[in-house]
Amino acid sequence: MDRTDQVNVVVAGTGPAGLIAALAFAHAGFSVSLVGPAVSGKDRRTTALMTPALKFLDTLGITAAIEPKAAPLRIMRIIDATRRLIRSPIVTFHASEIGEPLFGLNIPNRDLNEALEHAVTNHAGIAWHHALVERWQIGADTVLAILSDGTEISAKLAVAADGRTSPAREAAGISTSTQAYPQAALVINFGHTRGHANTSTEFHTETGPFTQVPLPGDRSSLVWVVEPETAEQLAGLDDEALSARVEERMQSMLGRVSVEPGRQIYPLSATLPKRFAQNRVALVGEAAHVFPPIGAQGLNLGIRDIQQLIEIASIHREDPGSADALSSYDARRRPDILARSGAVSLLNQSLLSNIIPAQLLRSAGLGILGSFAPLRTLFMREGLRPGSGLSSLASSLREQIRR
Repeated sequence: MDRTDQVNVVVAGTGPAGLIAALAFAHAGFSVSLVGPAVSGKDRRTTALMTPALKFLDTLGITAAIEPKAAPLRIMRIIDATRRLIRSPIVTFHASEIGEPLFGLNIPNRDLNEALEHAVTNHAGIAWHHALVERWQIGADTVLAILSDGTEISAKLAVAADGRTSPAREAAGISTSTQAYPQAALVINFGHTRGHANTSTEFHTETGPFTQVPLPGDRSSLVWVVEPETAEQLAGLDDEALSARVEERMQSMLGRVSVEPGRQIYPLSATLPKRFAQNRVALVGEAAHVFPPIGAQGLNLGIRDIQQLIEIASIHREDPGSADALSSYDARRRPDILARSGAVSLLNQSLLSNIIPAQLLRSAGLGILGSFAPLRTLFMREGLRPGSGLSSLASSLREQIRR
């Protein structure tokens, strides 16, 4: 029988961003309906979560469940593996340089999703509807989600965590600009005979980044960005041949490589909405920003979306989907999202470009980062938490002035 549920917030999407959003709103005291199917256990990707994101997840009771299955990231390194005339020096970032024991943790998506799903299922403040939204009806005072099982959910605020093609975003009338890249990411896990020393290495190549990120033990995850045809060819190789190709690209840095079963290919693109909230719908995660997998930004940026949305909704608790609340959310998220997505896009385009000035700029920028410690420290702090690098620099300058 059809029924109508009334809640403060309806969250569409059951990927990590949707599950985290549902948990965070419930922890903040809002009544929540989560809409979407059970989480798939087939995702072989991993997610590098930085320490600010981990601290937020700890407030939701998640961190203890994922720590034993994750690998710490203590060192992050960029290597120019292009064969171009102008190449950049190796740049290495140590968490200890900024007084941190680690930058974050690299977590298999299956383990992250399992921990989040368990927390959501056991939270009394969340009603999980394992159905899809067939259509949205947006009114002046409420938003109505009409589900495939006949259920109707009325809420003050809809959180669109339903991915890059977000139906909720479309229903809210938010247009997007999208750019398809001539790239695809091949995702695999592999074992190796040398220890990774909790170091992640991002090799820059002419087709995009080749990024190795540590897993527990002598294992690592890999995101290899190449042309789509090359990704298909690599995925079609037998284990021995693919292992040899990975080892060669890594310059045997981790010794003998053995790829594990399971290969996934993801076409790359960039999507940016004109607004991040409108008509009682707020965008988070990939509904709000899609860009290439460079610099471990994706879900970390999505978690910041959720944190700021919770803060604003708590101020506007009587009507978290009001025009004032959504306008505030759009204004607060815009600088962070535009800065991160723009930087990633520029770096990716500089890798693909054969133009000498672009190569000079990339080489000079990485060279300064590698040789000038104060700038490197600023870069690392900003990478973890926007504004923290600048505030730390200002504090340091004030201290020097007092002396």
